[in-house]
Amino acid sequence: MEAYKQEFIEFMVESKVLKFGEFTLKSGRKSPFFMNAGAYVTGAQLRKLGEYYAKAIHDNYGLDFDVLFGPAYKGIPLTVATTMAISELYGKEIRYCSNRKEVKDHGDTGILLGSKLKDGDRVVIIEDVTTSGKSIEETFPIIKAQADVEVKGLMVSLNRMEVGKGGEKCALDEIKELYGFDTAAIVSMEEVTEHLYNKPCNGEIVIDDTLKASIDAYYEQYGAK
Repeated sequence: MEAYKQEFIEFMVESKVLKFGEFTLKSGRKSPFFMNAGAYVTGAQLRKLGEYYAKAIHDNYGLDFDVLFGPAYKGIPLTVATTMAISELYGKEIRYCSNRKEVKDHGDTGILLGSKLKDGDRVVIIEDVTTSGKSIEETFPIIKAQADVEVKGLMVSLNRMEVGKGGEKCALDEIKELYGFDTAAIVSMEEVTEHLYNKPCNGEIVIDDTLKASIDAYYEQYGAK
């Protein structure tokens, strides 16, 4: 596993973004882990987060694209932090773009924040995590309605690796099949478990035998084939 992936896993735990215990998800599933990207709240955290996304985007999609699009609301700071990191790490200027939840009819009008989309733009979408694919279902038509663009791929921070709406494949694979663009994550839950199981992180064992058994049982029930 790449060093930045290992660092990112520990960064999620240190930032209290990735938590372990018992959580009820929107889907009603009882999960032994939960990720909340809203817990990244400081300048230092957002700077590091942007760097991890930038490295993963570079590794998976290269830098031959024009716009980074982040769906409102959590995608807005992600696009800003990541475009800044791409500029600093690789010297490449990528435009950032996000959507508004409501169309603005005065001043800076329209549904988009940041850069406008232009015909021929190559776009990478960035999100925190995708469980069901619902946000892409809402976002993709908005992007395609603005201009004749090519969506190169979707990057999320964590692949939960559980079945999406179809009940067989994970949400990232369902999105790839449905919309025809690539999907990727900085890390998968399998990589998280492998890295943290019975290994100290901040001086404590985060995933012990008991928690590992709960994670295994969860994937036995909800894991994607």
